[in-house]
Amino acid sequence: MAAEVGALLEGKVTGIIEYGAFVEIGEGKTGMVHISEVAPTYVTNIREHLSIGQEVKVKVLSISAEGKISLSIKKAMDPAEGLSGPRPSAPPPGPRPTRRSTPNVWQGQRQGSSSGPQSFEDMMSQFKQTSEDKISTLRRGGDTRYGGGNSRRGGRK
Repeated sequence: MAAEVGALLEGKVTGIIEYGAFVEIGEGKTGMVHISEVAPTYVTNIREHLSIGQEVKVKVLSISAEGKISLSIKKAMDPAEGLSGPRPSAPPPGPRPTRRSTPNVWQGQRQGSSSGPQSFEDMMSQFKQTSEDKISTLRRGGDTRYGGGNSRRGGRK
């Protein structure tokens, strides 16, 4: 069968490089399978999936004007064949964790007090006060952790 876009062909791996493999598809033509087109899972080492001389089924993805042929092994697989292996994002086998019957909602407490939960307004007021204290400390330049204090840039000698 001639190499045309969309064709399914049998080929032989003739070379492997870091980012892909060269596959001879007959008629003296060779195409390249990019590492992302080798398997339906993430591939870090192409040599774990392919070896020189291995017979593979490929699909022609594109043929450039210069005659470069782009191939895919994963798109040539049967859908059931691609899903037969373990999926990397699948949850571990075993019993599922139980869900809480009530949502996990944070209940604010007053600092140093156990008089019960704070209202939203009390929490906002406390947040604003803390923020204003920190900003005034920064403006005074008294806290060197936040860039205040003596600066080496410009200025005094």
